[in-house]
Amino acid sequence: MLASLGYAFAYTAVGIALLTGGFFALDLLTPGRLGKHIYDNRSINAGIVLASGFLGLGAITFTAIWTNATNGFGSALGWTVTFGVFGIVLQAVAFVILDLITPGKLGEIVVQVPFHPASLVTAASQVAVSAIIVASITP
Repeated sequence: MLASLGYAFAYTAVGIALLTGGFFALDLLTPGRLGKHIYDNRSINAGIVLASGFLGLGAITFTAIWTNATNGFGSALGWTVTFGVFGIVLQAVAFVILDLITPGKLGEIVVQVPFHPASLVTAASQVAVSAIIVASITP
């Protein structure tokens, strides 16, 4: 039981680190401080995009752990970190590509306070990229 608790702690620590990395990646792609936009300015758009990124990264992390756990703890943890970082990078790439093919500056749009439909499109792209990565992890 202690070993399982240790594994749970390690996987959770890695998961939180990946979510933190995802937060900072999105923070770099948007003007100003993302946390301030969400918590102080109450930007629903920024909240939607960040939440979708978190859900996507959570799905990637879960799938990497679930599908690799039988290979041993070290191997599964390594795959979790690898696919999680890959997810962060590809979510950021998808954000940049979406910014290039849509009008306006996506980073500025998704931190606006009034609702903008672009936040839903951006959120969908984050989840879709994550789903593709999840599909690539499963045998």
